Amino acid sequence: MQVRKALITAALRAQRHLPIQTLEDQNGDERSLLYLLAQEALNAGIKDIGVVICPGERERYREAAGELAQHITFIEQHDPRGYGHAIYCAREYTGDEAFLHIVGDHLFVSTGAQSCASRLVQVAQANDCAVSAVQPTRESQLPYYGCVGGRRVAGARGMYEIERVLEKPTPTVAEQELVVPGLRAGRYLCFFGMHVLPASIHGILAEQLDSRPGASINLSGALDELARRERYLALIADGTRYDVGVRYGMLVARLALALSGSQRDQVLTKLVELLAETGRNGEETTP
Repeated sequence: MQVRKALITAALRAQRHLPIQTLEDQNGDERSLLYLLAQEALNAGIKDIGVVICPGERERYREAAGELAQHITFIEQHDPRGYGHAIYCAREYTGDEAFLHIVGDHLFVSTGAQSCASRLVQVAQANDCAVSAVQPTRESQLPYYGCVGGRRVAGARGMYEIERVLEKPTPTVAEQELVVPGLRAGRYLCFFGMHVLPASIHGILAEQLDSRPGASINLSGALDELARRERYLALIADGTRYDVGVRYGMLVARLALALSGSQRDQVLTKLVELLAETGRNGEETTP
């Protein structure tokens, strides 16, 4: 397996503005979220990036990508039918090759020597199969993520054979179907927001779209079927994901980037000063 293309999904109408929002990167330079996601793919050795967008957003996204737009092909999602359909819209772009998929409403900060995407692509190519990045996640966060169940791969750190995939399960369902040996109680392997997917995923998505005319389909259902047909691995990511679509998500993402960058000490000092000032103001207004 050779992974030469990446696909970023950014067509969810309620959140289509998120990828063009700007943040300060680790060096303090202002970048759009789209730019940072494209850079994540480039750091994995991928030079050809597809971005699934809403119709009419092409120029705004091109501007947000800056000089990285030269690597990007924009794909419009007409008549949207969900997250799975967004990926299916790129079937001609990805063709018969495996591809790296990155969600467009998350920021990723690596804590390892490699970028999160680079490590994921490396593992997929070495094992010649689909791989999803995952992260042990508290059960209180299950309403926000797809979740996998499976068993450890012997001799491989942080790697699992996926047997089940469920979209946003309840804690009761997760406890019954998605317990993974070795994880702490109340924690489950939830999607990180990155996958290396085989070309066969498009056939599965087509089947699901045909079987549910007019309905929206998610990706998790197709990945659950993929796990039944092919070898499919989960890899614990050496990093942290930040969902910028939730309340204060962009603020937290900005802080995470700043604290992982070259001006970490300066940012920490400012935060401590702000907390101290807020505390003093609170004391002064207390009757």
